[in-house]
Amino acid sequence: MSTPESSAAPGSRLPVYYISHGGGPWPWMPERDTAYRELAASLARMPAEVGRDPRAILMVSAHWEAPEFTVQRAARPGMVYDYGGFPAYTYAVQYPSAGDPALADRVSVLLRAAGLAVAQDDERGYDHGMFSPMQAMYPDARVPVVQLSLKRGLDPQAHLVLGQALAPLRDEDVLIVGSGLSYHNLRAFGPPGHAASQAFDAWLSEAVQQPQAERDARLRAWTDAPAARLAHPREEHLLPLMVAAGAAGADVGRHSYHQRDFMGGLTVSSYRFG
Repeated sequence: MSTPESSAAPGSRLPVYYISHGGGPWPWMPERDTAYRELAASLARMPAEVGRDPRAILMVSAHWEAPEFTVQRAARPGMVYDYGGFPAYTYAVQYPSAGDPALADRVSVLLRAAGLAVAQDDERGYDHGMFSPMQAMYPDARVPVVQLSLKRGLDPQAHLVLGQALAPLRDEDVLIVGSGLSYHNLRAFGPPGHAASQAFDAWLSEAVQQPQAERDARLRAWTDAPAARLAHPREEHLLPLMVAAGAAGADVGRHSYHQRDFMGGLTVSSYRFG
């Protein structure tokens, strides 16, 4: 596992992350501590890596798709328990972060300026692609968070363009985080996914380290990668990486988390740009 070399100084441009967020409400399940120990540690390191609390986090989660890019505008978003089969108490957990309507408006302005259609949602709460990693990153919920949806159709180029439109936020003290999972085939999880996850992860980790033009070209053509559709039968957990890469610009990706035995044999990664 590699760790980013430096932290951000006050007033400097913030990095961009793509994180593997794990399954369901795992931070509230102590019986899963061993399985998630390395992922939890990598998420807990992020505030120190960034070097300061951002004024807000913009989170693009795999678990929200909408007809157009849609930004959450509630001042106090509720909770969306978008998982099944977990203990009853996990359907009452809370992550009481504040929203940021002003940031939602700023995101809308940036997207419209880039020629992208955008909607706002005053009602939608936080899904587990947001609240599970945020519980590990900021357990006191001290940083406001706004979620931004994927766009149905899951076109890689559209999400790269979305990230490019969001890039100015890095200079406005907003931390952009794409939240997915670098391997997401629930029919071949654990040991059955060992070979496919290893092959796809090797390709993905090499791709994000390329210069911008080559990196983006590879990500647009991600289905040509080894074991691509075995790793992602449906690509919603990969598309947040496209947003992060778009916002990264010329910044090269590096591992912020890398594990070869996740959930009994999967190779999974998270990346930091900048």
